Amino acid sequence: MRKIIFLALLVLSAGFNSCKKNLTYHYHEGIAEGTTFHIYYQSNNDYNNAIDSLLNYFESILSTYKPNSLISQFNRQTKDTFETNNVLFWNMINTAAKVNKETNGAFDITVAPLVNAYGFGFTDTLNIDSALIDSLLQYVGMSKLIINGNKLIKTNPHIQIDGNALAKGQSVDFIADFFESKGIKNYLVEIGGEVRGKGKNKHGEPWQIGIDSPVDNNSSIEINTLAVLGLKNKAVATSGNYRRFYYKNGVRYSHTINPKTGYPVNHTLLSSSVMAYKCITADAYATAFMVIGLDKSKVFLKTHPNIDVYLIFGKENNQYQTFASKGFIVQNMDK
Repeated sequence: MRKIIFLALLVLSAGFNSCKKNLTYHYHEGIAEGTTFHIYYQSNNDYNNAIDSLLNYFESILSTYKPNSLISQFNRQTKDTFETNNVLFWNMINTAAKVNKETNGAFDITVAPLVNAYGFGFTDTLNIDSALIDSLLQYVGMSKLIINGNKLIKTNPHIQIDGNALAKGQSVDFIADFFESKGIKNYLVEIGGEVRGKGKNKHGEPWQIGIDSPVDNNSSIEINTLAVLGLKNKAVATSGNYRRFYYKNGVRYSHTINPKTGYPVNHTLLSSSVMAYKCITADAYATAFMVIGLDKSKVFLKTHPNIDVYLIFGKENNQYQTFASKGFIVQNMDK
């Protein structure tokens, strides 16, 4: 299922059509990781083909939908030890382990068996009942993975990992780091709604992105921008439950699964946008906050001042309520 973009870029296409007059700014768009991407960068060289090659390589390592990818090989493997020196793979594992520890298990990539059971992963939906959930929970938990040098060890052969909660953010960093290696000082990378920007756009202004109002509709293409964020040398990732869900036998199933209970989350938090220096970090924390909910997210932020958030939660008087940390400066569109 294609991930819906929660962050809408506030860049008029007409403005970038004028880039033909200024060859130092380039624009590239396409499909990757089952979603769309939009990339802007200033350079005297055209790196569009290189970008495509990098994104194809990224999928060959971390796409659970490609049967021969490195992560798919790990998931299929029934012996306990998986050995690799791939930097992308270990960046995902180490970041996941760090965020898992800091969020007391709220973020957990071993949730793959549960995600698959609910039909949000890389296998068919199963018939959900408490017995099934209990049987799958025995395979969930980062403590069931052991990191030993370049070896990742399964304590149970049925353990699988799902990197989708941070893969989009990681791929954004992958392209942004490529631009950094080329000395590019002005760029914006957006993949599946996750964004990282540096410098300014072709008009000499900071990059701007929009944060959408929640629309509880899987098929809706309506976009209502709730707030605008000026992005400067930072990354932003958003997680939300208001578009990726389905109903079965009258029960609503959202795609964010609590790894401790085995069930989809059910609370007032509708969307969490996280700003950080790395998009993989922002992506992971955005998912974690959707798991723990509004109140626990606020408590967490008190001891993690390096993380900034914009949270959208339940309606009051038909209006969405929002919470923004000190460093997440936005302009509300309804004011």
